[in-house]
Parts: sequence; C-alpha cells; structure tokens
Amino acid sequence: MMTFKPVQKLEVYRTLTSGDKVHVGSLAQNRQGVYFQYTGNYLKHFANLSPFNLNFDASVQAAPKVPHWGMHGAFADALPDGWGLLLQDRIFRAHGILPTNLTTMDRLAFVGESALGALSFAPSSEYIERLERDIAFDDLGLHAQAIFDGQTEEVLNELAAMGSSGGARPKAQVYFAGEDYSRCWTQPNDATDAWLVKFTSANLPLGHEEGICEAVYLTLAERAGLNPPEWQLLSAPERSGAKKWLALKRFDYIKNSSGKPGRLHLHSACGLLDADFRAPSLDYIDLIKATRVLCKSPAAGQLQFKRAMFNLLVCNHDDHSKNWAFLQDDQGAWQPAPFYDITFSPNPFGEHATAYAGFGKRPSLKALQQLAESAGYSRWSIARDVIFEMIEVVSEFQHLAASHGVSKQTTQLIAQQIEAVCNDVRKLLV
Repeated sequence: MMTFKPVQKLEVYRTLTSGDKVHVGSLAQNRQGVYFQYTGNYLKHFANLSPFNLNFDASVQAAPKVPHWGMHGAFADALPDGWGLLLQDRIFRAHGILPTNLTTMDRLAFVGESALGALSFAPSSEYIERLERDIAFDDLGLHAQAIFDGQTEEVLNELAAMGSSGGARPKAQVYFAGEDYSRCWTQPNDATDAWLVKFTSANLPLGHEEGICEAVYLTLAERAGLNPPEWQLLSAPERSGAKKWLALKRFDYIKNSSGKPGRLHLHSACGLLDADFRAPSLDYIDLIKATRVLCKSPAAGQLQFKRAMFNLLVCNHDDHSKNWAFLQDDQGAWQPAPFYDITFSPNPFGEHATAYAGFGKRPSLKALQQLAESAGYSRWSIARDVIFEMIEVVSEFQHLAASHGVSKQTTQLIAQQIEAVCNDVRKLLV
C-alpha cells in the first residue's frame, strides 16, 4: 500500500485549440490556504482565465475560503461533484486513504488531464491508473449503473479516469468513432470524437427515461435557437433497464487533423462569480449582466434571457450556477457555452436554483421586464414577443416526447406542468 503524500504544489497547464500545451502558472498550499501565481510567459501571450476574480499579473493570489473548498474558481471548475467525487472516494479508500484527509489539491491531482475544458494539472495523482486500452461500451455503462445503485463497491479504472465531470448522475467521458460506440477509449486518438455519456438508473427522478426526456428538451432548445450541444441517443443493453443512453458531444474539445486534440477554456458561472451551486446564490439578472460584460455582446445577454425563459417554461428548476458556463478561445474572447443540462427537474417547492429578479418561482411581470432590460432589449414588446415564441416552441413537447418514445405516463406528467407554467406566463403577458 502506498504511503499517502498530500499534494503541496501543482503546475497548471492550458491546452490551446491547436493542441499545443502552455504553462499557465503554479498552485501551492500551506496551512493558511491555496495560492496561485501566473507565469510571465503566459501573462505576455495569453488572457486572464477568470477576469472577475483573478488579477492578471505576477502577484501571488490567495484563494477564497468559500465557496470552492478553498480553491480559486477557475481551477475549482475542474473538480468533480456528485458522481465524480463518489468515484474518487472509492479509489482513495481502496488505497487506505480517508476522503476526509484529502484537500482540493489532492483532488485536482487526481483529475490531472481529464478535466473538461483546457486546464490540466501536474504531477497527476499516483492513485489513478491512466489507461489507453479500449473497453466495451455496454460494460462501462452497466458498471456505472451498478455503482450508482449500490450494487457494487468496485470501480473500474476506466470509469474512474472518465468520471471527473460534475453532476450527480452516473456518466463517463468517452472517445468513440462516428456511430460505432460498441468500443470506446479513455484517451483520444485520430479516429475518435469526445463525448459525455449519461447513463440511467431506476433510482433517478425520471428513472430510465432521463436520457430520452433530456433529448426531447435538447430538441426543443435547438428549435428555439438556444444553441444546445450536439447529441445522440445510444442503444442501451436490455439488462440495463433503459431504452437509450444520452451522449453529448463535448463542446470544449477541438478535433485537429494533426492528431493533437485542442481545447477551449471552460469556466462556469459558479467559478466565475463565486456563486455557490449548492445553494440559491445566483439571479438571472446577474448572469445576464455578467454575460454582456464578459462576452462584450448584447446578443449574448439576450441569448441568456431566452434560455432563462425556456427554463421557466419547461420546469427546469436545476438551473444552478454550475449549469451555466462560458468558453474562451486562445485570443481571450469569450462566448456563452452551449445550453446544457436542460431537462425536466422540478424542485419540491417549485423554486428555481437561479432566481428571476428575486423570484424563485412564478416571477412577476415587473421581474420579467427587469430581466429584459438587463438583457438590452430596447422595448419590452420585443422581449414579450420572444417569450411568446418560447411558449410556442415548448408547446411541442407532447408531440416530440411521443416521437422519442417517452412513456405516456411520463409525457402526461411533464406536459401538464409545462402547460400550467405557460398559462401563468401568458396571463402576465396579456
């Protein structure tokens, strides 16, 4: 058994869209906390990773104590939550290490090069085996489901290497070629694309229909012009209990002809604004304003307004700060990330994780007008027409759900709640 050595220092690297890797800076920790310092070369040639919370200079910068477990938001975005933490903890326990003894630096070292986005951390943890062999896709999904359902304590090394993404659902970052996903890889090669696959469980709110329902919402979002990620439904083995598993093409990943995959820097609203995703800490007004400032674009702010209205109408209450993100290119320009993690996710109290001008649910007409104003609409009538367009799009849910194979019971349950919200909003607008 290895002797546990807490990580004291990590080097931070960034993979460019060309696939080349540059040294960003260093992270170090002592009893007082975690500190970061940019390198001079990065300061000279590139842009700030987190413009609202990191100084773009050579100073040594202490991380805030909250809300990122004592880490800077830009790097905390690489840390897993929920599912990824479960896998990490299982691996550490297998080596005789209590998860309570770990720091965020230890967990970043475990993530190493497997984080979503452009950042990586070295040296990587000695407790995770990095594998390049292929694995049967069905076996991977069934094993993930067994872990989630508490049917096994064993963690496949391949699954642990793929489990650094956030969220509570069982999932894996995989690489496969085109429509052939029977075999997949933990590492990219010239023939593969990068995907995030969400598996299912009878213990999830929508059971084994989670992926299909999310696919319906993604279709609606595409029709509404909200720029969701590319996706596909993959056939699941019969013994899984699911008809389909949902695969989302990674939008941070750039496939290059050179064989060196590139990356875009990915930064969540949680990390950017220090808005704790575990508690209601974000308002759509703040999100829209931050988007306009960061992206230097009124159109980007209006896109976020449309997405906020979509979430309201389709009862996506799980709209917390980690489910909003931004992408930065090599030159430092920002844009809103594709619209992800959108599905039917009602809160027991009907409250959205992100508020509508102070309203957790059933926002007033004045609140919607404030959101429209923050998004830069010159007249309320224009924003009102946008909301009516959203209502028209989401009214297609029942038809789309049937065509995707969602059960009648689940379709009716969701359709009733969507219709109730749409009716409430219509009354405000007329």
